[in-house]
Amino acid sequence: MRTMAAVFQKLRMLRANARGIAAIEFAFTGLMLVLGLMNAVDVGFYAYKRMEVENSAEAGTQAAWKTCNNVNGAQYLPATYPTGNCPGLNNAITTAIQATSLGTAVTLASGYPTEAYYCVNASNVLQNVGSVSSSPPANCAAAGNSGYIPGDYLQVQVTYAYKPLSSGLTVMNALGISSITKATWMRLG
Repeated sequence: MRTMAAVFQKLRMLRANARGIAAIEFAFTGLMLVLGLMNAVDVGFYAYKRMEVENSAEAGTQAAWKTCNNVNGAQYLPATYPTGNCPGLNNAITTAIQATSLGTAVTLASGYPTEAYYCVNASNVLQNVGSVSSSPPANCAAAGNSGYIPGDYLQVQVTYAYKPLSSGLTVMNALGISSITKATWMRLG
């Protein structure tokens, strides 16, 4: 019983003593500020990497256009059908996407590039109107614009393995984002 009374007396003395309380408050406040700053930096880093991945995909589609459209006066369209119709297409795309700041960490997604005939529909959205394995449709009637001719569009999709800056208590880590994938389109013809 005596020990309990001594413990309570020590707690009363501790409660009455205000020395060092500012340091404890600063430690808790500082922890919250650092945690907030870490999250802001991590979200910013993710946004930057997303823009870099999108830039990489755009570089890949531009390389496809340059490689297959009007090369030495020749046009290799459709580029992907029959297989290899546009010589060096995949190499040109891979070289272009890896020439960005992401380097070899960014890769061409499996199954890409893809190519098909598209038209703009009444909602101003690209609509698939035919495969490049067959002859192109005569017009865009399937999309509701019979006065237009379908375009040969190529899509490039790239993937980047994303790792958050901190493996601790950050928003990006909690979301579990492990990769960034972006696709871009280019009209070849």
